[in-house]
Amino acid sequence: MSDDQDTMDEWAAALAEAEGTDDSGDAQLAELDELSDAKHEMSSDEKRKLDTILDIPVTISMEVGRSKINIRNLLQLNQGSVVELDRVAGEPLDVLVNGTLIAHGEVVVVNDKFGIRLTDVISQVERIKKLR
Repeated sequence: MSDDQDTMDEWAAALAEAEGTDDSGDAQLAELDELSDAKHEMSSDEKRKLDTILDIPVTISMEVGRSKINIRNLLQLNQGSVVELDRVAGEPLDVLVNGTLIAHGEVVVVNDKFGIRLTDVISQVERIKKLR
């Protein structure tokens, strides 16, 4: 038996064990393409296009939470007023770029300055779905 066949048998046994089936189970190995080590060199035109995109300014904001209040209550706010937000303490903050949610994060303090540690980045597919 070849080394490849031995490896496939080991994977099949591991999959069967994980699924609680024996070797005659329905688990099948997926065929995967080999990874290529070839580096893609960008042409000068591609570099120019990328430089154009990289220079576009965007607004990034972090949202702790939201609240809806009427104008009467808004006008009564002063120093020391507390506004209840729709988030629970400890819940992740939303990270928005140009108003589009791209990630969730938590507040950190570095050298006496606030920052956001990204804990979950929204996938490109999900971001595209939200644009439509």
